[in-house]
Amino acid sequence: MSTVVLSIGSNLGDRRARLQSVVDELAETVRAVSPVYETEPWGGVEQGPFLNAVVIAEDPALDASGWLRRAQDLENAAERVRVERWGPRTLDVDLITCRAGEREVICSEADLTLPHPRAHQRAFVLVPWLAVEPDATLTVDGVARPVRELLAELDADERDGVRPAGGIRG
Repeated sequence: MSTVVLSIGSNLGDRRARLQSVVDELAETVRAVSPVYETEPWGGVEQGPFLNAVVIAEDPALDASGWLRRAQDLENAAERVRVERWGPRTLDVDLITCRAGEREVICSEADLTLPHPRAHQRAFVLVPWLAVEPDATLTVDGVARPVRELLAELDADERDGVRPAGGIRG
């Protein structure tokens, strides 16, 4: 059994519908869906605000590479175009962490790094994740750390920039 934490975001088109499409497509594999949060874009590119959420899903048939393919399929279905790093997007689906049974998957390949190397720096990932998994941990530099602590270490403006924006059907 593999369990994945996915960070989903959109800032083009019907943002909420794009997030809902992920939950709908993952269907019975979904174990939890966070509330939706609106956030300013991350990475310095001028663009509109994002809607973000976290989805926790399980599937005995998928390993980390399988989850990556699934995430890319979801982005492709939303007509995601990769033009500019950290630029606007119809849908972004990032694997934050993956577990195979009780073991966290550690991966450093050309197309997949797990746990996500910058998740601990992003309040738009940590806030929604804590909303559905208050005891969550994330490995940073080889050490499993409580997500709550990682969030507390971020600048207050970063944390305050994650604003509740309702929900989607789980």
